[in-house]
Amino acid sequence: MEWETVIGLEIHTQLATKSKIFSGAATAYGAEPNTQACAVDLGLPGVLPVLNREVVTMAAKFGLAIGAKVAPLSVFARKNYFYPDLPKGYQISQYELPIVEHGTLEIELEDGTTKIIGVTRAHLEEDAGKSLHEDFHGMTGIDLNRAGTPLLEIVSEPDMRSAKEAVAYMKKMHSLVTYLGISDGNMQEGSFRCDANVSVRPKGQKEFGTRTELKNINSFRFVERAINFEVERQIDVLESGGKIIQETRLYDADKDETRSMRSKEEAMDYRYFPDPDLLPVAISEKQLAEVRNTLPELPDAKRQRFMADYGLSRDDAGQLTADRMTADYFETVAGKCGDAKLAANWVNTSLAGALNKDGKAISASPVSADMLGGMLLRIKDNTISGKLAKEIFEAMWQGEGDADTIIDKKGLRQITDTGAIETVLDEIIAANPQQVEQLKAGKDKLMGFFVGQVMKQTGGKANPGQVNELLKKKLGL
Repeated sequence: MEWETVIGLEIHTQLATKSKIFSGAATAYGAEPNTQACAVDLGLPGVLPVLNREVVTMAAKFGLAIGAKVAPLSVFARKNYFYPDLPKGYQISQYELPIVEHGTLEIELEDGTTKIIGVTRAHLEEDAGKSLHEDFHGMTGIDLNRAGTPLLEIVSEPDMRSAKEAVAYMKKMHSLVTYLGISDGNMQEGSFRCDANVSVRPKGQKEFGTRTELKNINSFRFVERAINFEVERQIDVLESGGKIIQETRLYDADKDETRSMRSKEEAMDYRYFPDPDLLPVAISEKQLAEVRNTLPELPDAKRQRFMADYGLSRDDAGQLTADRMTADYFETVAGKCGDAKLAANWVNTSLAGALNKDGKAISASPVSADMLGGMLLRIKDNTISGKLAKEIFEAMWQGEGDADTIIDKKGLRQITDTGAIETVLDEIIAANPQQVEQLKAGKDKLMGFFVGQVMKQTGGKANPGQVNELLKKKLGL
């Protein structure tokens, strides 16, 4: 039997506020356990939550960016459940009246086509604390620093049909929230994570199959692996005559498998009701217009501009605009060197490769945009060749200074003196008569041989373009 996969994602985005959603406690990552949890976060008797105005602005900004309806009136509710890291015994969230509803996000598939994914809703809520199971001699430790951290939970329609589509959607959403500046998107710190709802059904069947929920996945690679494993597991169960149980499952990255955590709760299990301590959130048209005026240039628009203004390919422009910091870095480099295509090539290849190798974000690059732009200027004015530029880039990466400093210190200026190049070329022509005859006979690939020999003898300092022209002149080509 042929099966179809159905996937919906619930993405939890930590909002980039300095204080929590209902208290003045700090949200900074990495503090000592339980040092950033105040009386409100702990749910002590007599305390009252006060809504952080900034989270409303951020949610509205997101809603406008995906073309959704931003509700003029939304309501906070209590989601009741008992867990050690939830000190109040309930989580403040939104249920029947969320702040954002009915948006869309366009993703690009591997074959270059696009697909529209529906966004059912996005609602504000507080995060829970964290249970720690290591180093407590068989007991569990509770860190409540994260309790009360503001989250925007973004719920998609079940519109994705493969793990790769789910990853494309998650990456596009990650790009969007970081462009908007509403989240730092740091997946290692838990700022951007998702639950994946996965089911399978016979190809052509309209009704959805029974779904399972894969909880708290915090990397694009793990999302793809978790979904693929779960799809195969469900197909195996069904083809063996079994039934899928609606449940919550955990993905174990070490074993590359999902395992059961608990039966899947329904909304009724949480006994939602409006929080009596919080007023409804009202957003006027005037406030919405003010938020709209703060929207930055978004990824799709920036990609189109890079293609139109800089003459870049769709792939190059897409890679450069995948995150806002890379796009800004590129524009600084291109502005300094005056050659957008050269800048795009270096940012997308040499810089991206070095960042990936060292596991660094572009914000932590040892080579600033000004430094890279300055080096590319030296390629443009023939001070250095592309080959020498790679050596200089590596030296800049190691902290040896900017391009001009390294060029002077290491004597890496390109040889552009025609007489000096001719002398070297004459020696190489005399030493390789057989290759000369073959080149004259039309074996054009040997041009590369001669240029390579000159570059070798000059330590990569000869101008390759000049070598080409002089060789053609000397051999009458």
